Amino acid sequence: MMQLFIDWLGTAQGWLFETLVQPLLFHLGWGDITEEAFEGTEWLLIGLCELVVLFIVLRPLEALIPVHPFTDRRARWNDFIYTVLQRVGVFPVLIFFTLDPLLDALMGWLRLENVQPISLETLFPDISPLASFALYLLILDFVDYWYHRASHQFNWWWGLHSLHHSQQNMNLWSDDRNHVLDDLLRDTVMGLVAIAIGVPPAQYVLLVSASRMVQSLQHANVRIHFGKIGERLLVSPRYHRFHHAIGVGHESHGKGTLGGCNFAVLFPIWDILFGTANFSPEFARTGVRDQLPQTAPDGTVTPGRDYGKGFWRQQWLGLKRMIEFFGKEPT
Repeated sequence: MMQLFIDWLGTAQGWLFETLVQPLLFHLGWGDITEEAFEGTEWLLIGLCELVVLFIVLRPLEALIPVHPFTDRRARWNDFIYTVLQRVGVFPVLIFFTLDPLLDALMGWLRLENVQPISLETLFPDISPLASFALYLLILDFVDYWYHRASHQFNWWWGLHSLHHSQQNMNLWSDDRNHVLDDLLRDTVMGLVAIAIGVPPAQYVLLVSASRMVQSLQHANVRIHFGKIGERLLVSPRYHRFHHAIGVGHESHGKGTLGGCNFAVLFPIWDILFGTANFSPEFARTGVRDQLPQTAPDGTVTPGRDYGKGFWRQQWLGLKRMIEFFGKEPT
């Protein structure tokens, strides 16, 4: 079944490239990047499919069983722009024209040094594509868990990552509300790990897509949980929402400690094993503490921190926070 889906994807990729992408490249005089564009077409195709599925499935659920009413509909529209840029727009282009050549050069150097990555197919020649897909997904999710915890530990990193947490109207598009530098750093780390463990390129595209779809569900404004057992098998919207809870789920408590809870990206087993799981039944209010107005003892009210309303301002303020938080605790 897995191989059938990969074959279907390859056929669709070839048709889209030959019908639309390649003629456009030649028209623009960019024929020298056809190989890179062919790889990018696969990501484009997957991204378009994801957008359609998300809109058809999750958007009606947000209308039927919302956790909260939206107080700022522009915020949801802005998150949608992030999702489009991430799934079918600027971000994949940045990755393919920066990260991919570097990874290809690294693989070429390793081959010259007679260093071959260890893959599941090498260790277990008879393993099925579906089983190898599941194991690769588990390994990459383990790395993603620690990557996520690190983004809450280092002050400069939190300056970037806090953009993701600043959405007080969390919705199905909020998963992609990230700083560009944070996205590029994560994509680099996960790409290097995937190469190191020998993930086949075709499987890697599907692994990324599967993870993104689940994360979109996690961030959706839907009153959904998976029950006592299910909550411990797969991260649910309620479980992940508590990670976004103001003053609870995402803050570090004291220097040198990894505070917060519910860092798991797909599988809560990592939170359970490393003591960061919180299975509270609460559908918490989301945001960052410093967004809230602060009242001094004398009654003076100080406005909360501005995280920006539009894409460009959010990116600029993220850079400013990163510099501000170097060497000191976030306020």
